[in-house]
Amino acid sequence: MMGQPTLFLTVGLPCTGKTTAARRIEIEQEALRLTKDEWVKALYGRENPPSAGDVIEGRLLQIGLRALDLGNNVVIDFGLWDRNERSALRQAAADLGAAVEMRYFELTLTEQRRRRDQRQAAAPHTTWPMSDQELTEWADRFDIPAPGELDGSEPVDGPPAGFTTWDEWRRHRWPPSVC
Repeated sequence: MMGQPTLFLTVGLPCTGKTTAARRIEIEQEALRLTKDEWVKALYGRENPPSAGDVIEGRLLQIGLRALDLGNNVVIDFGLWDRNERSALRQAAADLGAAVEMRYFELTLTEQRRRRDQRQAAAPHTTWPMSDQELTEWADRFDIPAPGELDGSEPVDGPPAGFTTWDEWRRHRWPPSVC
């Protein structure tokens, strides 16, 4: 691949179109697509253990960052609800000389529920049950990206208190093992 590699970040809540967009980016940008839910489903089936999800995300990020370092485009399909997650990945890409394109997906709760119901009816093997209450709680926890974060004009803040680098924070957020 010629030129500067790009890290594509899909940001949004469940059922907002992130994976559909990630699949399109994968083809159009010749990007390695890393979708956590596909790995969790393959390894755990009906279970969705939070601690395992964090480890799988961390392992996929290691692969993604290595692919960027080798000059390949990468699309991360995790949701990235927390600004710190996005900042850590923006910094990691910058450290590797890669560009970042963030894609934010937002829908009304009504449309999100409709898509959830449609997905659970048509392809239950690709998802987990999600209640209306969970969708509402997740929306309350979601850090909506600022315009400058989305377009890349806003510099990456320093890491949170207690961490000297984003790399250190990233290793803490995405642990290397379940234990």
